[in-house]
Amino acid sequence: MDEEEKAISARRWLAAYVKMHHEKKVRDRLGEMDIECFLPVQEEVRMWSDRKKKVERVLIPMMIFVHVNSDEQRSVITLPSVMRYMVLRGEHAPTAIPATQMEQFRFMVDFSDSPVRFDSQPLRPGEKIRVIKGSLAGLEGELITVDGKSGIAIRINQLGCAMVEMQSSMVERIG
Repeated sequence: MDEEEKAISARRWLAAYVKMHHEKKVRDRLGEMDIECFLPVQEEVRMWSDRKKKVERVLIPMMIFVHVNSDEQRSVITLPSVMRYMVLRGEHAPTAIPATQMEQFRFMVDFSDSPVRFDSQPLRPGEKIRVIKGSLAGLEGELITVDGKSGIAIRINQLGCAMVEMQSSMVERIG
């Protein structure tokens, strides 16, 4: 394995806190720097008295996810709009987010036909389910019920969970 392969294999997902309303600027700047990042956004239509407009809604305000090696990690934190990385209480190093959780979260945000909500409150464990129909087919998560409506939730360790409404006919129980 050469040096470049080692650097790529050493990449991990970190959550970076950014200044309020700077999420998209940071995403664009990281793109210019060729640093892989994920800003969870969804398009929604906003209504004003005189018009409708499609806007990108940031799902987790003041946060962006970066997939970095140690050199890139140092570069990201030097950006003026990036304040710090998420660090667990009692720890000193940034908290890595498991790649499988990031993959599932990205899949949910990118392909969901329904709005995705993000909640930082811990989720009580539910039945494990897999989506079998629709744009999220193959996604695995937990069955949840919020306000009497069924949905699927994807946990992101130390951060919370992403949820989307889903009819029970679109999922199957696993495990």
